[in-house]
Amino acid sequence: MLNGLRGGLTRLFTPVARVLLRIGVTPDAVTITGTVAVVAVALWAFPTGHLLIGAAVIGALVFTDSLDGVMARESGRSGPWGAFLDSTLDRFADAAIFAGLVIWFARGGDNPLAMVLALLCLVLGSIVPYARARAEGVGLSAKVGIAERADRLVVALFTTGFVGMGLPQVVLTVVLGLLALASAVTVVQRMVTVYQQAKALPPEAP
Repeated sequence: MLNGLRGGLTRLFTPVARVLLRIGVTPDAVTITGTVAVVAVALWAFPTGHLLIGAAVIGALVFTDSLDGVMARESGRSGPWGAFLDSTLDRFADAAIFAGLVIWFARGGDNPLAMVLALLCLVLGSIVPYARARAEGVGLSAKVGIAERADRLVVALFTTGFVGMGLPQVVLTVVLGLLALASAVTVVQRMVTVYQQAKALPPEAP
């Protein structure tokens, strides 16, 4: 859903990237700072019930997630280290967002189903990128799935923000259930894709 926005975001962030590079800010510094900010906001705002503020701030940070990549390309520093760092720190950010929701539901005490679904989103959200990374680690590809990271986060954050504005909590419960289901389907899709590729490979010599 959001992949089509990448070109527009790149054009939007290119002037900002050039300014940051000019004053000595590195792509790695932007990656680390963004992750620390997301983790801090998610683990403060959501558990304390500041859903709208948390969703708005984190949503803004998610939309600027590609800034470090633009900076890396502009500076000629794009490479495996930056991709590794960005992907690894994304797992911390995702975990903090859903952990914050798990804590909020747990503190409320009257919606155990939503707490379980948020926990499932947390766990499956880590398995989805792992499946792709592991496939690439054995020389195959798993670039398939109905639930990309950015799509899952935007849907979760928009719904969380609206619940913070007064939307019934059951709406967030339903959305978390759909996100967990979509993540599970994505894992299965990637497993099937890798299985088919592996079966098509010639047998290894003894």
